[in-house]
Amino acid sequence: MANIKSAAKQNRKMIKHRARNRAAMATLRTAVKKARTAVDAKTADATTLIKQAVAIVDSAVTKGILKRRTASRYVSRLQTRTAPAA
Repeated sequence: MANIKSAAKQNRKMIKHRARNRAAMATLRTAVKKARTAVDAKTADATTLIKQAVAIVDSAVTKGILKRRTASRYVSRLQTRTAPAA
């Protein structure tokens, strides 16, 4: 328990931010997983799911939830999954 007003306020802010970040990461993971399974199953809507996943990853970067290079890695791995094996 915080004894100082500013520390108590910081704890309240941290709880809100943590909830927002966890929700955003859950959405991101779900989108990436749907895209992966669609690509592996070779479904028709795989490209749209990949576009949605990439958009969610990019928005997570702008919101400060993911680092830029981590997001780049997610996107890169999705793109290499879609590429035909040569």
